[in-house]
Amino acid sequence: MAASGTGNGGTSGSTQDEATPLLAAAETGPTSQPNEESLLIPAASQQADDDDRPLPKVQIFLLCYARLVEPIAFFCIFPFINQMIWETGTVEQADVGFYSGLIESLFSMTQMFLMIFWGRAADRFGRKPVLVFSLAGAAIATALFGLSTTIWQMVVFRCLAGAFAGTVVTVRAMITENSTPKTQARAFSFFAFTSNIGIFLGPMIGGVLANPADQYPSVFGKVQFFKDYPYALPTFATGAVGLSASIISAIFINETLDRKTAGKSSDTTPLSTWEVLKSPGVANVLYIYAHVMVLAFAYTAIFPIFCFTDPQLGGFGFSPLYISIFLGGSGLSQALWTLLIFPPLQHRIGTGGVLRACAIAWPFFFLVMPISNLLLRKGWNAAFWTLSSTGVLVGSGASMAFIAVQLALNDISPSSSSLGTLNAIALALISGERAVAPALFSSLYATGVRLGWLNGQLAFVILIVLAVGLSFGLRWLPAKAEGKIQPAHNEE
Repeated sequence: MAASGTGNGGTSGSTQDEATPLLAAAETGPTSQPNEESLLIPAASQQADDDDRPLPKVQIFLLCYARLVEPIAFFCIFPFINQMIWETGTVEQADVGFYSGLIESLFSMTQMFLMIFWGRAADRFGRKPVLVFSLAGAAIATALFGLSTTIWQMVVFRCLAGAFAGTVVTVRAMITENSTPKTQARAFSFFAFTSNIGIFLGPMIGGVLANPADQYPSVFGKVQFFKDYPYALPTFATGAVGLSASIISAIFINETLDRKTAGKSSDTTPLSTWEVLKSPGVANVLYIYAHVMVLAFAYTAIFPIFCFTDPQLGGFGFSPLYISIFLGGSGLSQALWTLLIFPPLQHRIGTGGVLRACAIAWPFFFLVMPISNLLLRKGWNAAFWTLSSTGVLVGSGASMAFIAVQLALNDISPSSSSLGTLNAIALALISGERAVAPALFSSLYATGVRLGWLNGQLAFVILIVLAVGLSFGLRWLPAKAEGKIQPAHNEE
């Protein structure tokens, strides 16, 4: 090993092979003693070996399975939550939307307040115990949600599910620690692909398994339990996924935090939350992270309403079937962009290059929607379908910014042992945005439509302005977060 050669180079017991690097170094200097540069060569060689480490695909696959739990748990109740609230018999129909929005906002708010706690715990006690415990807790809380018969029970169990937010923090940190600068783009493309799969599976589980006694009377019609608790089956199924992920993680996933050396060097001593925030470049990257996610949450909130709204009021006037087709096509397109295009593109132009490309593309992507509405109102149907469908499929490439900003966050981390805390800070910001942004931008869209401002396109005009602002914000992306792979070369 190069390290052992370095350690023995100056002793009389060195072998001829061990002495060879020192003899070679002696020829370049006036003395036979190794100079400072020669002592750094073995360390650089070790670093090169670490950078060339292949991606441990089995570990990445298992971590991605654990990653499935959070989006499935979050989205599984969407198909039935409004009906579930209405059937309590304590809420007016006009107020159902308020309570469903409140329940979802409280889930994200709970995550926001506890995310940093989980990040600190992962840095102090290890990634694996936090991951296993969080998965188990989220599984139980999600399963219990289906047994709720009152709104306050729904709120309690949903907040409890949000409280076990350690899964999100630890999976990101462990994927980073299982990869190298050369392989992390590929690793996080798997991560993003899995997230999209979870977003697809969550509503599917909720819709297919809700109220099974009525949907599948030949199978569940005589089961009184499912008549009393018609929404227990989908939440039990989601809980089973979480529990299986917890067991698999406990048995097969390897710990990635080296606790044996904790406290022996500045790189392995966990920093406080404030120290992480004050570290060079961290605030810049956190701002960019928050800016990117605001665009994502705002568009996600606006697009379904926009598709539903009558064309004369500024939308597409789609039926639920067409809305689901567009949403499904967008999700599939995002998955393909992140899995197939992002890794080679990031390798070629770096993380910063991908972020800048997405920032340039985003305003044009958002502009496609108002233009498509104009074409539809004029009756130019062929042009409408061509532009709108192409815009959604191609414009989904801007979703590569979600992975790129995560890589920038990894690269700007002040130390490997503080990676959990840094991810927790970022995810706390995101949870806060997810609790506020959907309601805010939905209200902006509704206001624009109701008052007829900018032909009902007020929300998209605001989105375009925000997207243009991202390009200016990226001017302060630190060089350390640019993510450019330096080509290997041999020094003579």
